[in-house]
Amino acid sequence: MKTYVLDTNVLLHDPQALFKFEDNQVILPLTVIEEIDRFKKEQSETGRNARQISRMIDGFRKKAKLFEGVPLDNGGNFRVAIYHEEFLQKLPPELQVDQGDNRIIAVAKDLQENSAEGTVIFVTKDINLRIKADTIGMIAEDYQNDKISVDDLYTGTTELMVSKDQVDQFYELGSIDIEGEFNANQGITLIDETNPSHSAIGRYDAIAQQVKPLLRVPKEGVWGIHARNREQQFAFDLLLNDDIQLVSLVGKAGTGKTLLAIAAGLLKTADESVYSRLLVSRPVFPMGRDLGFLPGDVEEKLAPWMQPIFDNVELLLSSVDEGGKRKRGYRELIDLGLMEIEPLTYIRGRSIPRQYMIVDEAQNLTPHEIKTIITRAGEGTKIVLTGDPYQIDNPYVDSASNGLTYAVERFKGQEIAGHMTLTKGERSSLAELAANLL
Repeated sequence: MKTYVLDTNVLLHDPQALFKFEDNQVILPLTVIEEIDRFKKEQSETGRNARQISRMIDGFRKKAKLFEGVPLDNGGNFRVAIYHEEFLQKLPPELQVDQGDNRIIAVAKDLQENSAEGTVIFVTKDINLRIKADTIGMIAEDYQNDKISVDDLYTGTTELMVSKDQVDQFYELGSIDIEGEFNANQGITLIDETNPSHSAIGRYDAIAQQVKPLLRVPKEGVWGIHARNREQQFAFDLLLNDDIQLVSLVGKAGTGKTLLAIAAGLLKTADESVYSRLLVSRPVFPMGRDLGFLPGDVEEKLAPWMQPIFDNVELLLSSVDEGGKRKRGYRELIDLGLMEIEPLTYIRGRSIPRQYMIVDEAQNLTPHEIKTIITRAGEGTKIVLTGDPYQIDNPYVDSASNGLTYAVERFKGQEIAGHMTLTKGERSSLAELAANLL
């Protein structure tokens, strides 16, 4: 049996972490419970997690003494360990300052030296604390339960070498049968094995097990926007397909994630009336943070965070229609009820029917927050998640454990979901160079 000592940030990230260590022993230093208590009044996801943990441990208390150990349903055991002042003296002088992190690591060190129950492993999402633990001879690990390597993240597209006749057949008949392991709505590039310049692109239909053509984009583009590369063509196909209810777009700055999503959303709401309105939101970091620290109403308070959205809408509205008239201003779209900017703070408990919902900067959300958002989708609603896993501001997630990458992997292969990773920057040559060099 192994013994896992958990840090506070592990439970604040995932309240169910206590049950993720199979039939081993899970130990919480009493200091962790004390730190969790400081978060319980917050009206944020962290605060909600803190309250859930407290209720969970209180339930354990009713079963047995916490300091003696409580059997878990998965066969493991839970126990609370008490800190003693002499524990701190076992640490190097640099770590003998009486503070929370040092108390937690001191309890773990004492268990390592005196435990007869096998290997003791300290689990924390704090990088520096893992370094400290390793330095004093402990086994320290990150909480890996929901981690997905960005390098191994599903890209949403693949290339397939086929015969010349198959490429010709695709153009003639509009589809071809293919064999192999492909995901529903995956972008497929068919390449003539005898002439690589002879190719075709399509989307995989999992039911028919065929590659079918991408949806036709209007000649004038999508609100004046034309796909500039193959990945953007695949992305537009997903964004404009009403049968695909969840779309995720991942890519570095300048690849067009947000612009494509908003353009498609405006086409589907303002022009085609498939959806009642375009709902755009970004996490006001952290999600659930009180907006009262800024003056004005909700819209004025949101303005600093939503300005990138306004910039993209203004770019789309700067084009003109065939009559030479400027398209509607974004203020008019809001006044007409066709577009709404709303904080994610107030989404819990709502139902959102017949809306085209874009969640920008989704990489700053936790897996639980992403679940909360997607489960708000009512009948006829489409949700688009956009973000860059390498640009994260939330200290409780990283490139491998954020809600965006979590959703991409969990919905991979589902018939009502599609994903595309955009790699080529199209904002400007300077932006593309900066994204690659800096």
